[in-house]
Amino acid sequence: MSTTQSERLRELLEPLVASQGLDLEEIAVDSVGRRRVLSVVVDSDTGADLDRIADVSRALSAKLDETDAMGEGEYTLEVGTPGAERSLTQHRHYVRATDRLVRFQLHEGGELVARILAVDEDGLDLEVPGVKGRKPTTRRLPFGDIDKARVQVEFNRKDTKNTDNTDNTDNKTEEEEA
Repeated sequence: MSTTQSERLRELLEPLVASQGLDLEEIAVDSVGRRRVLSVVVDSDTGADLDRIADVSRALSAKLDETDAMGEGEYTLEVGTPGAERSLTQHRHYVRATDRLVRFQLHEGGELVARILAVDEDGLDLEVPGVKGRKPTTRRLPFGDIDKARVQVEFNRKDTKNTDNTDNTDNKTEEEEA
């Protein structure tokens, strides 16, 4: 059975990333001109600050230097986090996106934009924003109904912990701002 370079790299690097308290989310090897770029995306339930990224980058670099996993030739190692508008593909991604606004593509067709309130083994409890002055509603969405899901960047997000009694009701996604 043939395995791809990305699969071999995942097998080599995932235990090392896990030992640093992080999850290995993605590995990609791309050619940029004559050079190759190894992109590694890591995350955790508590996030990954620059110090943790630097630590895991040094550990991965040392491991790659002692093996021939990247073969001959030069390459650049890039280690980072998933970013603001990450795709949600695994249960842990949905848990980490609790209280975030997400755009769902549904298997039956159609689209839903809602805030994740809670996640369990079977699906999500969502808050669907109200339209034209109506109050938000709640909805249950089983994982089986989801084709794709992507976190949305919010500008002027309503602060649910607002204690100064100001009105922060202007919830707009990046697409709505444009």
